[in-house]
Amino acid sequence: MRRTLLLVVLSLLPLGAADRVTGRAFATRSEVAAQHGMACTSQPLATQIALDILKKGGTAVDAAIAADAALGLMEPTGSGMGGDLFALVWDAKTRKLYGLNASGRSPKSLTLDHFKKLGLKHIPAHGPLPVSVPGCVDGWFELHGKFGKLPMAEVLAPATRYAREGFPLSDLIAYYWDRSVPALGKFPGFLETYTVDGKRAPRHGEIFRNPRLARTLELVAKGGREAFYKGEIAHKIDAYMKAQGGFLSYEDLAAHRSEWVEPLSTNYRGFDVWELPPNGQGIAALQMLNILEGYDFPKIPFGSPRHLHLFAEAKKLVFEDRAKFYADPEFAKVPVKGLLSKEYAAQRRSLISDTRAAKRLEAGHPPLKEGDTIYLTTADQDGNMVSLIQSNYRGMGSGMTPGDLGFCLQDRGELFTLEEGQANTYAPGKRPFHTIIPAFITKDGEPFLSFGVMGGEFQPMGHVQIVMNLVDFAMNTQEAGDAPRISHDGSPEPTGEPGKLPGTLQLESGFPLETIQKLMDMGHGVAWMLGGYGGYQGIRWDPRQKVYFGASESRKDGQAAGF
Repeated sequence: MRRTLLLVVLSLLPLGAADRVTGRAFATRSEVAAQHGMACTSQPLATQIALDILKKGGTAVDAAIAADAALGLMEPTGSGMGGDLFALVWDAKTRKLYGLNASGRSPKSLTLDHFKKLGLKHIPAHGPLPVSVPGCVDGWFELHGKFGKLPMAEVLAPATRYAREGFPLSDLIAYYWDRSVPALGKFPGFLETYTVDGKRAPRHGEIFRNPRLARTLELVAKGGREAFYKGEIAHKIDAYMKAQGGFLSYEDLAAHRSEWVEPLSTNYRGFDVWELPPNGQGIAALQMLNILEGYDFPKIPFGSPRHLHLFAEAKKLVFEDRAKFYADPEFAKVPVKGLLSKEYAAQRRSLISDTRAAKRLEAGHPPLKEGDTIYLTTADQDGNMVSLIQSNYRGMGSGMTPGDLGFCLQDRGELFTLEEGQANTYAPGKRPFHTIIPAFITKDGEPFLSFGVMGGEFQPMGHVQIVMNLVDFAMNTQEAGDAPRISHDGSPEPTGEPGKLPGTLQLESGFPLETIQKLMDMGHGVAWMLGGYGGYQGIRWDPRQKVYFGASESRKDGQAAGF
């Protein structure tokens, strides 16, 4: 009975209403093409800010920082100065891809024993305990120092102006903002910062101002990263956290540093797909691609039962490894090279049945060789490209809204496990497992696509689908993001929460009923989920025509634009 009802519900889901003359039936719009610069963000005003910076002669990095600062104001439901940042930068001069890990560490004075004394099994989502050092601002200055051109005061000026003068709220952001206020309004400073009257969130189209954030941005523009980590801002964060019984201190902020890291890659049918190494989950996308490369996907139709089945089974295998191995490499030996080896992928691939969904899986034994969120991407006239992702972790963060600074601190520390002896076990001064991951694709040593898909643990699944849509299913940059998506739950978490395999395949509308029936016959649980499929932005470089092609999907409020 349950199966029949589920199939009826899925068969009645609405499909796209707009009939396009060109492109795939599910495409929402055309790619944006431009020669001189491109910006794709999840908020149109932020996209326009990035373009203005590019037109002034700023680099792709200048534009990315300007847009990210604006998103912290305009989309605080996913980002802000109190969160972390990761970036991949293609530098046209050196013909090289650079990686930045600007994630913060746990407070030095908070110990695992403290959680035990409180009787906690998991770190809570809100309040002072999940707060780790915010790495965003240091990330801005690291990026700017290496690849920026315009003065930082000029880069941050548009966000500062909008914070003081106000901006009209976009639709989806207003929805999530309204949902956050009841949960976080109990924490001091939150209502004063994020509501219009001390009670409610701003509504769609309503002008919102954050003069507190404007002043903080001015302090950072004038005093640099030191103003944030060692100056007035750091002292205010320290005082606020002490008053709330928290542990993040001035000393933690003063000791913070970002890290330039070597990006990791795998080759998928002639395309090199790049991710950052742990403490993030980017290598999960590379592991999945290694497994899926063993199947002749160009001959397997998009949306077919075999496509969805193999995708789900590869995800299950990789997420077992993700739960066991991914962590801060300064505290745990992560066998990255082993996890990414083609030989290991072949071993794991041999566990996949062609006809049945796996009921029980465990992490593998890789060879031990050495070794809500916003996403935006920008590109400039010199060929530089930036793939940048930034987040508070859970929506607007921990609720800890210090003093009159105008932003909320992240709750990324929730992703530690309190189970002793694990790779991601909580420890003082340790970076937690991270979900946010930027991505990049090169072909024959040249840039091909700067892209990302926001959305928590969905992100590696989203990255794999974008790559497959482009490479296996011959979609263009916009279609690759608009295509109906697949998600899967039931895998174990790096927080120590167990999985519930075989889990459930969660599908957007647009997949054939026959596919859903066949997946159920193979033992998959299938459900429809509203939301939860992330948000994609991408910029593709066409070296023959010397044109950028930009895309921003319709699941978010975003815009791709160029000049």
